[in-house]
Amino acid sequence: MTKPFLILQLRPEAEAADDEFAAFLAKGGLAPDEVQRIRLDCEDLPESLDLADYSGVIVGGGPGCVSDAESEKSPVEKKIEDTVLSLMPAITAQDKPFLGCCYGIGILGAHLGGVVSKERYGEPVGAADCTLTEEGAKDPLLAGMPPRFQALVGHKEAMQALPDGCVHLVSAPTCPYQMVRHGRNVYATQFHPEADGEGFALRIRIYRNKGYFPPEEADALTERVLATPAKEPARILANFVSRYREG
Repeated sequence: MTKPFLILQLRPEAEAADDEFAAFLAKGGLAPDEVQRIRLDCEDLPESLDLADYSGVIVGGGPGCVSDAESEKSPVEKKIEDTVLSLMPAITAQDKPFLGCCYGIGILGAHLGGVVSKERYGEPVGAADCTLTEEGAKDPLLAGMPPRFQALVGHKEAMQALPDGCVHLVSAPTCPYQMVRHGRNVYATQFHPEADGEGFALRIRIYRNKGYFPPEEADALTERVLATPAKEPARILANFVSRYREG
């Protein structure tokens, strides 16, 4: 029997988490019985969790920021961050297949000792004009991707430099580190490979008062993301699943 994928979700908002989970299944080509879902805001990792039991790990996005001061984080945000960070030493040491989406690139960068901050490269809600790097054009997770594509973004913090041991795969003028790889199998994206316009419209409604944008701009942003052709990034999820499905 094929090993399941472990999907860790970091969103405390149930409606957003459910929509993200459905997108991971649909865009990754995964059936519900091929995954184990854990919402870290309301569930703990099993004490017996063994990464060897999974084909790979997928980490979703969320409203938290690893660069926030400890005093700025709610108890739930602190629990989520601490829990996912607790897995990263084993993931990187074992080179376990991992795909971190948006918040996931901050988690990977922080674990590797890189600088993740709000100093530069925050991107407003909308589309990023992404370009494959020379290494990205050769990477199996980007197989079939066009050299340039649009992806949906919205984040306050970002990698300020490429951490040691990472390969730069995708860039954009607004934020250079859009996708990186550590080792052979540990990946993270700043953009949302699972997201389409409808999914982002839902997040705009849910997070309109979370500081990503002035609340009065929500309607205009919704129209903009619904008109954004951001279908190519889903191929990254599909490639991740097909490459590692057998564990």
